[in-house]
Amino acid sequence: MAPFALGYMYAYGQGVPQDNKEAAKWYMLAAEQGNENAQYNLAMMYGNGEGVIEDDKEAVKWYRLAAEQGYAPAQYNLAMMYDNGEGVIEDDKEAVKWHKLSAEQGYAQAQYNLGFMYDNGEGVIEDDKEAVKWLRLAAEQGDAGAQNNLALMHATGQGVIEDNVYAHMWWNLAAARGNEEARGNKDNLAKLMTTQDISKAQDLARECVKKNYKDC
Repeated sequence: MAPFALGYMYAYGQGVPQDNKEAAKWYMLAAEQGNENAQYNLAMMYGNGEGVIEDDKEAVKWYRLAAEQGYAPAQYNLAMMYDNGEGVIEDDKEAVKWHKLSAEQGYAQAQYNLGFMYDNGEGVIEDDKEAVKWLRLAAEQGDAGAQNNLALMHATGQGVIEDNVYAHMWWNLAAARGNEEARGNKDNLAKLMTTQDISKAQDLARECVKKNYKDC
């Protein structure tokens, strides 16, 4: 753990002057010893060109090593590299594979992206019910993007029974977390709803916040 800890201290200037080159040096040593956190941080540095020359292929290499050890953030970032074709040939199926491994560990951003990919049939056969499943898991962790998309599924009856009250509830929650698209969607939907239904949706949103988004 000593090389990783030293790399971290240089990266964030804790007890030593902040120095990305020194951070990368010590992360590299720890990464080569198999430390998954160092592998992940080193990949980030290669991806951003911090302390090293920017190199997406090197970023992929170190993300993969950490991902293969089951490190959820690395699995998510590796999925994004496949999603965007950075350092690897763009491959939606590989993106789905790594998003799913990360999502199954509870990583909200991976759950959201996996839900999006099921919704749009990217790398998988389109499956609205699977999309709802993963979007809900991310939404229950407070992910505003997932809450926005889950609301849309409720509003259009994709993968769930069409229900404007629950659509309004999730858009209300997403808007409260700063999602501007959700704010506009909520206001547009409200024009089609009765005052009673809007009030019910608002009550459900308040209860959902009290339960920390669980079982909403």
